[in-house]
Amino acid sequence: MRRDSLFYQLFAQLPQTLFDLLGIDTPQGYRFDSVELKQTAFRIDGVFVPPDPSGTVYFCEVQFQRDTTFYERFFAEIFLYLRLYRQTFSDWQAVVIYPHRQVEQVSFEPYEVLVNSHRLHRVYLNELGSLEALPLSLALMQLTVLPEAEMPTAARLLAERTRTEAVPRPEVIMELITTIVLYKFTELSREEVLRMLGFTTEELKRTRFYRDVYAEAREEVYAEVREEVLQQGLQQGLQQGETLVVLRLLRRRFGELPAGLEERIRQLPAHQIEALAEALLDFTALEEVFAWLERSS
Repeated sequence: MRRDSLFYQLFAQLPQTLFDLLGIDTPQGYRFDSVELKQTAFRIDGVFVPPDPSGTVYFCEVQFQRDTTFYERFFAEIFLYLRLYRQTFSDWQAVVIYPHRQVEQVSFEPYEVLVNSHRLHRVYLNELGSLEALPLSLALMQLTVLPEAEMPTAARLLAERTRTEAVPRPEVIMELITTIVLYKFTELSREEVLRMLGFTTEELKRTRFYRDVYAEAREEVYAEVREEVLQQGLQQGLQQGETLVVLRLLRRRFGELPAGLEERIRQLPAHQIEALAEALLDFTALEEVFAWLERSS
């Protein structure tokens, strides 16, 4: 996943982030969009469109790589948009988000007047302040540029703030924290990241990533056992195929299963096999499988 995709998700899910950057109250009715300017090679990744023509349109760009012609392109995109959609706004502002000052274009000529005007706001994420003091939307932004060694502690801090502060849509913030950490720790599975952040079982179940982990694991194992199911000519292929999937997932997690346990699982009716398939990602020890079977008997 590219970093601009992370920021697209952040702005789309929490559009107040832009206005937090500007230090103004979030106006109502703004729509975040990515706009392609027809008949050109230009595309503006972040446009905050006002709800009526009397409002201000905001352009936002995330720039994490040095580009010696960035401002030339950015202002060309802006002014083309202003020409094409002039009837939809009364004023405009632009925001450029940098990880730090060293990435910014060095020479501004001949755009120095615009760069230094009130219309352009340049944000350097490493200068925003401490994670504890920032609004959560901005703390999420800063999380994207932290060194790998600092990220687990910082991510857990933001997850804890999400639990304890009165924030709108906390499940969205939890999803974004997880996505950002996954972007940094590509070698970890999503479940490992969720556990690293200290998510409770209930919080895990509410995340899209929890559902994805289970769905992907099942799909992978289904692919492995599908041919096996067909070759055996099973009479009740769907149920027995699901049983094979559950057994395979349990073996991956806990190793070889006791013969008695495997036989008990094979004897479960269809509805209990489905329930066990949903529950097994919560198990951390084989004893919990036995306990689940006892409760369900």
